[in-house]
Amino acid sequence: MPTMSASSATVHGPRSPTPVEQLGSLLRETFGFDRFRPYQAEVCRLVTAGNDVLLVMPTGAGKSLCYQLPGLARGGTTLVLSPLIALMEDQVAALCARGIRAERIHSGRARLDARAACRKYLDGDLDFLFIAPERLSVPRFPEMLAKRKPVLIAIDEAHCISQWGHDFRPDYRLLGERLPLLRPAPVIALTATATPRVQEDIVAQLEIPDSQRLIHGFRRDELAVEIAELRRADRAVAVEAALDEPSHRPAIVYAPTRKETEALAERLGERFPTAPYHAGMPNKMRDRVQAAFQRGDLEVVVATIAFGMGIDKRNIRTVIHTALPGSVESYYQEIGRAGRDGEPARAVLLWDWADRRLHELFFETGYPEPTVLRRIFDALGERPRRAAEVRGAARLDEATFERALEQLRIHGGGRKVGEDDWVRGKDGWRDAYTAQRRHKQAQLEEVTALATGTTCRMCALVRHFGDRDDAERRCGRCDLCAPAEAWIRRFRAATDSERTVALRILGALAERDGQGTAQLFKVTCPDHRLDRRGYERVLDGLVRADRVRLEDDAFSKDGRTIRFRRAFLTDAGWIASTAGDGDIEIAAEPRLTPPRRAPAARSTR
Repeated sequence: MPTMSASSATVHGPRSPTPVEQLGSLLRETFGFDRFRPYQAEVCRLVTAGNDVLLVMPTGAGKSLCYQLPGLARGGTTLVLSPLIALMEDQVAALCARGIRAERIHSGRARLDARAACRKYLDGDLDFLFIAPERLSVPRFPEMLAKRKPVLIAIDEAHCISQWGHDFRPDYRLLGERLPLLRPAPVIALTATATPRVQEDIVAQLEIPDSQRLIHGFRRDELAVEIAELRRADRAVAVEAALDEPSHRPAIVYAPTRKETEALAERLGERFPTAPYHAGMPNKMRDRVQAAFQRGDLEVVVATIAFGMGIDKRNIRTVIHTALPGSVESYYQEIGRAGRDGEPARAVLLWDWADRRLHELFFETGYPEPTVLRRIFDALGERPRRAAEVRGAARLDEATFERALEQLRIHGGGRKVGEDDWVRGKDGWRDAYTAQRRHKQAQLEEVTALATGTTCRMCALVRHFGDRDDAERRCGRCDLCAPAEAWIRRFRAATDSERTVALRILGALAERDGQGTAQLFKVTCPDHRLDRRGYERVLDGLVRADRVRLEDDAFSKDGRTIRFRRAFLTDAGWIASTAGDGDIEIAAEPRLTPPRRAPAARSTR
C-alpha cells in the first residue's frame, strides 16, 4: 500500500472553524470545485451547523464531500468509520494529496503505524481519522478516541448496520453502543443503498431519531437499463456482441462464480484487453488488475461482486450482469459505476428463471430452517463447550453446523468464548432470525419483480429507494421506454393466439377490473392456448402498449406475506377492449449476433 502521511502538512493542531456561509469558498480553495453537485450544498450546511443527518444518495453522486467539507469547516478531527479498506486507502490518499491531514487504522496496517496514527489523533494533528468498524471491539480503543472528542462522526456504508441491508455486518452493531462515548459530535450516516425499511433501522441503531433524512438523486438520466431473459448458454455470446462496439467500452461484466469469471475473461480477452477479478486471486494480482483498469490499460474487467467498491473510474460506459443479482440494492450499487462522467451509459442484465432457482438454493443453504438453529441452541449451555462437541450433540453435518452456528451468533443465540468454545446466548434469537429469513426471501421477490417488470426501469429503481417525488417520470432510455434502442432485447408482432389471449385479458378486466394476474391466467387460458410464460409475455405487451397497468398487492397467510400483482385497464385499454384491438408487440428472441473475429488482443493478468 502507498505510504501516506500528514507530517508534511503546514498546519499543526486543530484548524479554525469556517462559518457556514463560507462553505463555497472552502469548496473552491481546498477541493478545487467551482460549484456543488446537486443536493451537496444542503447537506453540507446542515452538517456544518451540527445536525445529525442520514444521507442516502447513489454511488458517484458525491457523498464523500458531504462529510469532508463540513469536517474541515467545523475545525478539529472528523472520525470516519468505513468497512472497506481499499476505499479507505483511496480516500486518505486523495485527502493527503490536497494537503489535508488524514490517517487510517485497519487490519492491513502495522501496529506501529496504527499507534502513530493514534498519537496524531490525540495531539490534534489530524483533520480525518478513518477506522474500520471492528476496531470498536478492541479493548480501550473507543475510550482512547473519547479522550479527544471528534468534531464530526461520519459512518460510511451505513446500510451495513442494518440486518435488513444487503451487506449486513454484525461489527457495525457496536456503533450504537460506542457512539455515546464520542458525542456530542454530530453524526452523518451515508449510504447508496438503503430502502425505507433500512433507513428506519439505521436511525434506530445509531440512536439519531431527530436526524435530517435526505433521500436524493436516485434517478440517473444518463443510464439506460436493459433487462433480457436469456439462457445461460447464450450469455457469453450476448456479452461479446454487446461489447464489440468500441463506444460500449470500458466495461465491467459481473459474473456469478469465479469459474465463469475466468472463462468469460479468457473469451473476451481474445478481442480486447480483458482481465478477471475475484476473491480467489492473490491480493497483489487483484491490485494490478484494478490499477490497470483505472489507467485504461484494460478495457474490460470480468468480476464477481468483489470488484468495484471504491472504484471511481468516471468513463465506464457499460455494466453487464450475466446472472440475476441477489437484491435490488446490490444491483443498483453495481450499475451505478457506469456513466459517472455524465455521458450516456448502459446497464444490461441477462437472466432467466434458472438463476432464481439457484438463488433459492443458496438461500436454503445459507439460512437453515430455525429448527436447525434450535438444535444447536439446545446443545449449548452456560458452561463453555467445544464446537465439535456441540455439533455432535446437535447431530449436524459440518457444513450445515457452521452456517447455522454463525447465524445463531449473529442473532444472539450463541456466543464464542475463547478460541473455539461456545456458550448459550439469549433466547430471543428466533424472532430476529425468522424476520431476517423472510427479508432475504423478500429481496429475491423484489429483484425478480424488477427483472419481470413492465414499467420504466428507472422509475422502478427510484421508487424502490423511497424517492417518491421523482418516481413517475419515465426515463425514455431503458428497454421498456425505448425498445428500438435496446442492444439485446427484441420485440415482434403478436401471433393470432397471442392476440386472442390479449383480447380475452382486456375483456375479463372490462367485466371485473383489478383481478390478480394469476387468476386472470386461469380465466383467459383455460384451453391452454398459451402456457403461463406465453401469457406473461402477452400481459407484458399490454402493459408496454399502455392498455393495462399492474399494481403490487399482498396478503398474509400462516404468518407469511404473499405478494402478487393486480391488473387494471387504462383508458386506452377500455377503448381497445371495445374495439376488439389485440395488436401488440411481444418480447422476441434476444439478439445474439456473434461479432466478427479479430486478431487476438492483449489480456492483462
